[in-house]
Amino acid sequence: MKAIALFAALLMSATAQAQSLPPQEAIPVKTRQIENFKVGSDQKVFGKLEFVGGIEMSSSNALLGAISAIRFRPDGRSFVAIMDTGHWLEGRIERDAKGRLSGVSDLIGTSMMDNKGRSEQVKSRMDAEGLAFHDGEVLVSYEGHHRVDVYPDPGFSQSKPLRSIPFLIPKNELKDNRSFETLVVAPKSSPLAGAPVLIAEASFDKNDNLYAAVLEGPLKGVFGVREKEPFAITDGAFLPNGDLLILERRFGFSQGIGMEIRRIPGDTIKPGAVVEGEVLLEADMGYQIDNMEGMDVIAMPDGDIRVIVVSDDNHSILERNLMLEFRLRQ
Repeated sequence: MKAIALFAALLMSATAQAQSLPPQEAIPVKTRQIENFKVGSDQKVFGKLEFVGGIEMSSSNALLGAISAIRFRPDGRSFVAIMDTGHWLEGRIERDAKGRLSGVSDLIGTSMMDNKGRSEQVKSRMDAEGLAFHDGEVLVSYEGHHRVDVYPDPGFSQSKPLRSIPFLIPKNELKDNRSFETLVVAPKSSPLAGAPVLIAEASFDKNDNLYAAVLEGPLKGVFGVREKEPFAITDGAFLPNGDLLILERRFGFSQGIGMEIRRIPGDTIKPGAVVEGEVLLEADMGYQIDNMEGMDVIAMPDGDIRVIVVSDDNHSILERNLMLEFRLRQ
């Protein structure tokens, strides 16, 4: 009888664990290729970037949308993204015979778990904005409840956070819905030695610079990023040489939409510094953009450096899910 009771207990425990796993959904995707970045023009070079191609994505599954950050695996095709609705998004990009973006496959959406193991939580608690891979873990920064949570990799989509890490920036200085929009990890060979870096979207220090911080390593500490109005920083990605690209967006009914990419020399990022950087690209409503929120860098086998940016459609019928690819002109 004891053996039967023990088996029943183990079965109940396994069932409870299975029931507690967050729901996953396969997301069918339809795509339309975008061949020209500037509307009505076949121009390819824009500032320091060359447009390679893009796609517009749609789905019969309402879960697709609200993408706030994206990171590619070393194969340059598989990716992990987060949505500010508190969901993971995993999939792969597809390319046509010319090497241009042509689609997305194997797309899976999963509700993120909070530190109590709960899924399908309200947006105010799970407003995921920044994403980074770091030494066998996945880091996610959140607005609303300001924090940086650490998940195991692999296994992030089926796990609650392992822990949270200190973000160094004074919490009382962080604005609601305007805090940790950007989370990036520097190359190990750079002066930052593989450290995670945070940048706030619109939370300012006493000198009206955007709060930012190197979270660990030899240059751990707080620094500032010069705001470039009317843009707000939404994501970033390090280049292999240690320079930092930051993505900025302008989004509003009165001012329209805009996108900007800046390049910040990596050796200028250090505690107490204020960095600004060079503008590589600026685009407005005359270009194929939307509410651009996520960006990553891919080092191609032939040595090309590609920059991929994605939009957050806010689950609105007036906005689009875009993925655009550029080649960095060294």
